[in-house]
Amino acid sequence: MATSNAEQTTGRPQRLATYSADVGERVIVGQRVDGSVRISDMPKTRPGRSYLVEDELASMAEIEALVADYVAKAQALGWVPMQGW
Repeated sequence: MATSNAEQTTGRPQRLATYSADVGERVIVGQRVDGSVRISDMPKTRPGRSYLVEDELASMAEIEALVADYVAKAQALGWVPMQGW
């Protein structure tokens, strides 16, 4: 059975970090899509809103720096940084 191009270029989501916010436990997830990595912030358990944090990251150094900064900001604020308060 042949697979579509989208199936071939989309990887499984990988948990990169977790943190607590005013809306509960959150998970930072990375997923390879079309050769680059997308970083998302989503609830650890459903329901809840997910946010695209960044897309088109190419290197592990970029990913690690972004995740570290994002989690530090979330911990300092006490809420999801992408909410835009």
